[in-house]
Amino acid sequence: MSKPSAYKRIVLKLSGEALQGRKPHGIDQGVLISLARQIKEIRGLKVDVAIVLGAGNIFRGRENTGSRGLDMDRSVADYMGMLATVINGLALQDALEKMNVPTRVMTAIEIQRVAEPYIRRKAIRHLEKGRVVIFVAGTGNPYFTTDTAAALRAMEIDADALIKATRVDGVYSADPLKVKNARKFNRLKYIEVLNKGLKVMDATAVSLCMDNKLPIVVFNLNKEGNIRRVALGEKIGTVVS
Repeated sequence: MSKPSAYKRIVLKLSGEALQGRKPHGIDQGVLISLARQIKEIRGLKVDVAIVLGAGNIFRGRENTGSRGLDMDRSVADYMGMLATVINGLALQDALEKMNVPTRVMTAIEIQRVAEPYIRRKAIRHLEKGRVVIFVAGTGNPYFTTDTAAALRAMEIDADALIKATRVDGVYSADPLKVKNARKFNRLKYIEVLNKGLKVMDATAVSLCMDNKLPIVVFNLNKEGNIRRVALGEKIGTVVS
């Protein structure tokens, strides 16, 4: 008899960089296949799965905006980033459906030829029918990150947890890839994340989770099987609650 999952419904936040693997940019098909395999595995645990994608592997708005007169307008850059998340969402959908996992891509910016417009009740209905729902185009508004979009969608669909995949195995006092003696935290309170300026998610996303008591689990995506471990409630990564 398989172990029951700790959560009935989750939102998985994936950065665009997670999809590029070791490539300098773009999408690594091997990473997509690994992700699809892991997502299929947790669907087998009867966990409803929704996904929010970033787009740093294609376009990073912040690198094109600034205080110089010739820099791109922030709103324009943010809309470009939102459109780039649609590309990532379609790629992940293709990988999942090739593994016979039914999916729906739902977008905050209407692009009816390629994705459904986001409607909360339809999203919940898709999840109830066993489909993986991929949310793209952020919140549909500039000046909001995909972290905030993930927190918002998690509230709207009544998720039990927001799980964020990263390159490291949790939240540290500094970047452990750069600072040798960085300290890892196993558990944190929301207010500690905000007061210490820890790089879990942006402050708006953390505040939203704090106000609605939604736990955040930060874990290492690079180790295959970790998504399942998080779903089963195993003690990996960092829990913010």
